[in-house]
Amino acid sequence: MHIIAILSQKGGTGKTTLSLHLAVAAERAGHVAAVIDLDPQASAAGWKDSRPGETPVVVSIPASRLPQALEVARQGGAEMIFLDTAPHSSEVALAAAEAADLVIIPCRAGILDLRAIGATARLAKIAAKPAHVVLNAMPPRATNVLADAREAVAVHGLEVAPIAIQQRAAYAHALTAGQTAQEYEPDGKAAEEMAQLYAWLRQVLPASAEALRSA
Repeated sequence: MHIIAILSQKGGTGKTTLSLHLAVAAERAGHVAAVIDLDPQASAAGWKDSRPGETPVVVSIPASRLPQALEVARQGGAEMIFLDTAPHSSEVALAAAEAADLVIIPCRAGILDLRAIGATARLAKIAAKPAHVVLNAMPPRATNVLADAREAVAVHGLEVAPIAIQQRAAYAHALTAGQTAQEYEPDGKAAEEMAQLYAWLRQVLPASAEALRSA
């Protein structure tokens, strides 16, 4: 079982959108996935309430119950767990990072957003977990943004994922309908980039994590 914490101490970065889309991408790739919603606003759980399907499993819990929820997920055969966290809550974010194998930091491409990831980067370092930045809501034809982003986050010892999430209407429309972009437009560009992001995620997961957790 792999655990991925989706962290950002800044609001509006797309943590819930990324958590839900990656969970569905995992299921479409043949992996049993679940989302643990640690945000008191419970946006991921609200999406699940509007969804007719049973998977992926989404549960909303207080951070104090995270160890128990992870054990239930393990016993239930979950292979990929995504921890959706709240902004402005370093205690919850640190607990998620400590429980995770990998930290993903969604970030919009603006320079002010990129500079604001320092607090989240410090939490990943405290937890001693590998972390990557995923650029989200990228504007069209922003050809130089990826290079600029790598430079901006390098000072924090982070790398930018090679797959960026573009600003696409399919993401918002899908969530409103209790779906994800992969289901809303199966042949669309959003579905393709999310599949690519999940494939990359599987490649960068710590190779020893599964062996350690099954020992």
